[in-house]
Amino acid sequence: MRKQLRLSGSGGQGVITAAIILAAAAVDEGKEAVQSQSYGPEARGGASKSEVIIDDAPIYHPHVLVPDLVLAMTQKAADKYWKDLNPAGLLVLDEQLVPNVPDFPHVVRIPITKLAIEKVGKPLFANIVALGALVRLTGIVSFDAIKKAVANRVPPHTIDANMKALELGWEAAAAKA
Repeated sequence: MRKQLRLSGSGGQGVITAAIILAAAAVDEGKEAVQSQSYGPEARGGASKSEVIIDDAPIYHPHVLVPDLVLAMTQKAADKYWKDLNPAGLLVLDEQLVPNVPDFPHVVRIPITKLAIEKVGKPLFANIVALGALVRLTGIVSFDAIKKAVANRVPPHTIDANMKALELGWEAAAAKA
């Protein structure tokens, strides 16, 4: 059941936090999970990616070789990180921030950042909107597990807003799944 996921964007968009939360949800469900990350020297605005491998069996190599899913939250991330995507995989793009869609057969476009801004009030929640969408699109963990992992990871005063963001992503992906 091995699934390899690459979440990418720019520094400050929270793709690393989203990957950590996803890995924690998988572990909570009794699965094996590893998470790694890389980012440019810039704290915000530089290229950023985080990878997660989830499996029912032990994981001996902690780096994604051929991702089954790539999330791209910016055009730069889409251009840089989709090329080694499994041909049967899924490319998930932030609709407004990735206007030039890569030539890939399985693309899902969701207005991730727009939903975060218009419905939750800040772009800060885009990573959690994306997480809700990814869980819906892949079924890699249950919605209950991802809700619990988000609640355990975010600051207590933001739990309600993060739950709203998670549900927005879940619902936005329903029509795409």
